[in-house]
Amino acid sequence: MNISEINSGVPSDERGELETKVYKVLIELGIPFERVDNDSVESMESCVEISNKLGAEIRKSVLVCDRKKVNFYLVIMPAGKSFNTKTFCEKMECSRVSFAPAECMEEYLGVRPGTATVMSLLNDGRKKVKIIIDKEVAESDWFACNPGANTAHIKIKTECLLNKFLPYTGHHPIVIDL
Repeated sequence: MNISEINSGVPSDERGELETKVYKVLIELGIPFERVDNDSVESMESCVEISNKLGAEIRKSVLVCDRKKVNFYLVIMPAGKSFNTKTFCEKMECSRVSFAPAECMEEYLGVRPGTATVMSLLNDGRKKVKIIIDKEVAESDWFACNPGANTAHIKIKTECLLNKFLPYTGHHPIVIDL
């Protein structure tokens, strides 16, 4: 896999709408970041090399919803942790959930399956999606994810994610032990 050297600035080439918006917001909020560009990745297993390069684990992001597609949750977890619907529903005191359909990901987060990221909350102006963060992720020093495309990855301080980025989006994280 091709992975660029670590950069700490905005890319000079043209990027997608969400990725461009992410860099703009990080600069605006004064959130330092490191980034790499990489070959397209389609699985968490493919992110291991990227995690090693950045020195921070790329976090797993899944969008789930209830049967009626009324309640949506963007769940952020450690890469190696499996999403357990039963545990999630017990902790959240909600009805059964399943992975959200592709059209809902596009409608609410502006992303396709395989590119879900906490950064896509910038596209959720209606605040339709609740953000759920695994306790292990919330307590770690660093947070790494894609910035809206699976051909780049960024690393920021988790405290900046929780105290600057998420408040900027208007989303208030629920931290639970998944």
